[in-house]
Amino acid sequence: MIKTIHLILLTLIGFSVVAQINSASLKKHIAILASDSLEGRGTGTAGEKLAISYIQSQWEKIGLLPKGDKNKYMQKFKFKGGVHGTGEEGTSYNLVGFIDNKAMNTIIIGAHYDHLGLGNQGSSLDANPQNKIHNGADDNASGVAGVIELARYFQINKIKEPYNFLFICFSGEELGLYGSKYFSENPTIDLSKTNYMINLDMVGRLDASKILAVSGTGTSAVWEPLLKNLSSDKLQIKTDSAGVGPSDHTSFYLKNIPVLHFFTGSHSDYHKPTDDTEKINAEGEKEILQLIIKLIEKLNDQPKLTFLTTKNKSMSSARSFKVTLGIMPSYTSDVVGLKVDGVNEGKPAQKAGVLTGDIITQIGEHTIKDIQDYMNALGKFEKGQSAPVKVMRKKELIELSVTF
Repeated sequence: MIKTIHLILLTLIGFSVVAQINSASLKKHIAILASDSLEGRGTGTAGEKLAISYIQSQWEKIGLLPKGDKNKYMQKFKFKGGVHGTGEEGTSYNLVGFIDNKAMNTIIIGAHYDHLGLGNQGSSLDANPQNKIHNGADDNASGVAGVIELARYFQINKIKEPYNFLFICFSGEELGLYGSKYFSENPTIDLSKTNYMINLDMVGRLDASKILAVSGTGTSAVWEPLLKNLSSDKLQIKTDSAGVGPSDHTSFYLKNIPVLHFFTGSHSDYHKPTDDTEKINAEGEKEILQLIIKLIEKLNDQPKLTFLTTKNKSMSSARSFKVTLGIMPSYTSDVVGLKVDGVNEGKPAQKAGVLTGDIITQIGEHTIKDIQDYMNALGKFEKGQSAPVKVMRKKELIELSVTF
């Protein structure tokens, strides 16, 4: 009934009720959230509060029901700031909106809206990050824009789906999934009645390869065949079965909820001040959101999904290593080896001469066929050790020497 009333009101005040994803709207959301005035949306900062106000204003325009604390959109939680949670305790908020279709079960769609602020929390990959605005256009204003536009679509699409929708914008992700962990422990709906969770994290840089990485496909038996069917020339879907990964879907997987994480790949601007709006591919993100809509619609006549645990942890950031190469690995490349999407200044890879675009095929005696081999190889080395690294560069095999 509420959804119907909202449609009538939109019509009366002159808004179009044609349900479609608009790339210009996506670009507008991203430009606002990634503007210098928000100073990188650091968790608990004044800039983040401006992001909260903007997202809330969108929830209100769309007509989502508040589903945070005390019948409001905001859900308050505590976090530890600084490097690896070593700083002072602060307060931030998840933003939670709801479409009530009077259904038994609910689909959760989320994205984190926080980023690195002024580069002082220790996770920037810039050589000298302090007091530089990290706008985070791709990471993750792009995901938030996607959630806003999906919320708008499902509110005005004139269809009463057999599921409710819960839309969440999390904070504290960059500091350690604080917001999504808190929500999963303090849910404002019955999590046992969650059908599945979709997470959008870095979906704004679809490149010419048209490869979209989707992880979590092992968390339900339906995901792999469905995504295979949806893969096309416009979006070539590369899947990863892992339910655990370095983003907010992990918090829901750990509550036995099927998840999917959508990701257009790493790039040389990741966690740097150069992740700006002009580099966003809004048309590419539009294609991704349209695919997500198709996925949801194809499951409308299916029963609640059965959760499966997964073994593949290739996307996990929880694994600790004594050494690092200092590269950004590609999660979307389908070549044999590990493609390098970015090289961090001053790190072992850069000092050894590794370049963006190189494909690492061997480290020491360890053959590298994929990211799992790469991670396994890193675990074999100690700090200070040197090893030969073989890379394929423009069809030429080059051997370099790296010191960890």
